[in-house]
Amino acid sequence: MHTFMDAKLMAKLLRQALAERSIDITHSDGLELVSRQFGLANWNMLSARIEAAERAMKPLVMPEGWTDGSANHDGYFSIGLDPARPGCAMIQSTPMASHAPASHFGTMSQSVSAEDYKGGAVRLTCELACEHLDGAGTIWLRVDGQRSGALRFDNLLDQPGVPISGTHDWKPFSVALDVPDEAASIHFGFLMRGRGTLWARDFAVEKVAATNEPARRRAYRNERPTNLGFA
Repeated sequence: MHTFMDAKLMAKLLRQALAERSIDITHSDGLELVSRQFGLANWNMLSARIEAAERAMKPLVMPEGWTDGSANHDGYFSIGLDPARPGCAMIQSTPMASHAPASHFGTMSQSVSAEDYKGGAVRLTCELACEHLDGAGTIWLRVDGQRSGALRFDNLLDQPGVPISGTHDWKPFSVALDVPDEAASIHFGFLMRGRGTLWARDFAVEKVAATNEPARRRAYRNERPTNLGFA
């Protein structure tokens, strides 16, 4: 699907399609028509929007030891160190995020060996803040086995009142998971879903006493089959 960032290509394709119907327009006319398709009065306005988007999408510096762990790398999020806030990392939606599916998220993550945490639990803590976030911001923690995939996982998204949204000052976050003997690696980070800006600071990872709780499974949405006739 094309976005406003593809305006010049769209103008070219439009000219070609019209030429096949013996309708000739200039490239400038094509750009003006494409601008109207995006609800703008002229090409100058769309060009300014494209330039602003290109500046906003300039990659941020990724802190050492961290990676962009997003499942999709479609230019929807800018992730890295906030140049205006020393000691803070950020996830910020770009102008392209208006085209992102609701399920898309951006995350900064880190992976470590589980060896030092076996026999106990690992606790992840940090502080998060957000601005004009229309989705949710939270942290996540996962314990993986060598061959069995995720043994434990939590991102706090389904806990009412825990993820932050809107504009929110610094809030402490904490999550802990048991690390069984078959664990091989631990993965953690913070994530943002939606549009806006999310900041993180003061991460800490420590070994704590095991809770011996069974791995938490996603609750069934309904106790039994419901509304099968679409009433």
